[in-house]
Amino acid sequence: MNATDKIAFLDLISQHEELENELVPVFQKVLRTAGFIGGPMVEEFEREFAHFCDAGQCIGVGSGTDALRFALVAAGVHAGDVVITVPNTFIATTEAISQAGALPDFVDVDERTYTLDPLKLEEYLRRECYFDPETGKPFHKRLKAPVTAVVPVHLYGQTADMDAILGLARACKLIVIEDACQAHGAEYFSNKENRWKKAGSMADAAAFSFYPGKNLGACGEAGAVTTNDEEIARKVRKLRDHGQAKKYYHDLEGYNGRLDALQAGILKVKLSHLSDWNEKRQIAASRYDELFSSIDGVIAPHHPEWSRPVHHLYVIRVRDRVGLQNHLAAAKVDTGIHYPVPLHLQKAYQRLGYELGDFPITEQAASEILSLPMFPQIASEQQSRVVDEIATFLRREMVPVPTDTSFVQSEVR
Repeated sequence: MNATDKIAFLDLISQHEELENELVPVFQKVLRTAGFIGGPMVEEFEREFAHFCDAGQCIGVGSGTDALRFALVAAGVHAGDVVITVPNTFIATTEAISQAGALPDFVDVDERTYTLDPLKLEEYLRRECYFDPETGKPFHKRLKAPVTAVVPVHLYGQTADMDAILGLARACKLIVIEDACQAHGAEYFSNKENRWKKAGSMADAAAFSFYPGKNLGACGEAGAVTTNDEEIARKVRKLRDHGQAKKYYHDLEGYNGRLDALQAGILKVKLSHLSDWNEKRQIAASRYDELFSSIDGVIAPHHPEWSRPVHHLYVIRVRDRVGLQNHLAAAKVDTGIHYPVPLHLQKAYQRLGYELGDFPITEQAASEILSLPMFPQIASEQQSRVVDEIATFLRREMVPVPTDTSFVQSEVR
């Protein structure tokens, strides 16, 4: 490995080269059986992924957005309902809420984990809502609509604080759908149950994305819903296939959101490697943590005791994010920003009426976060070079600029 080689943000080529002998037979099987949509390959993957997540059911769908939309609808979210989530997430979270006919609304995140803050959720329910005396359910005063669900986002490969969120939700009779699109294999220690629980097994249902860059990624678009609720699973199966449980007999209007057999077969192959890949990510994250431990000016990821993250991303915070990103680009180190503009400030959501300052923790994080190269095959030498370049930039930034330039003039004379 040359010290001047470019360090990619994500290396999908090496991963697929390593698996080529396992993946090619999947394609051949699809060609030889003409089983392109649904069928045994999809069913086998669904069984194995449900087992991986410690969930009773898995339903393969066309994308992570499909998964979240179908889960919301199947769990009982109706048109005009309010669904609470965070502004620090990809827009697919709120697109799915809107496409389910509901209204997205926001609660700020915890300043260390960047996931939904349960204390702010409780404050939101008390401040923004009144509770129906008959049903005990919250009703949003300003939006004049029932609040029916909350979508905690497991971010960067780390779960939200689910005990606290689920406790509030149960008390307020809210549906909870995990957005687990970045959390394949992540674990949460539930004090309530005194055991570790997998992302995708804790709420009414969960949505996963298998976009190619995820910890478990397809070679195209794919997603899945996991749930322990048989009725939710049954409804999702109908929703993904035009509302039909039997061909040409439609119980409801559904969608074309089915999982391709080819993608299911590819995912099944990759699933057998996922635990190993996640462990390699955890080792790489620990290496980054150690390298950053002696460097001032960098806020490394925070990992609560209740969390076993799978490090879909390794995200640091620095004051001069733009300067650092430019420096790293010049040093041939690719980086990313997840996410530069909070959802409440996006043009797409101007109609919600939010302004700068409404969610200060999300807004500050959005101006400082930087995602570093992270993938199972990343070498320790590459990580050392990334951190060395960051240290070089920070040392340069901390050099004081003289205010009295007379000594320069005297030297020139």
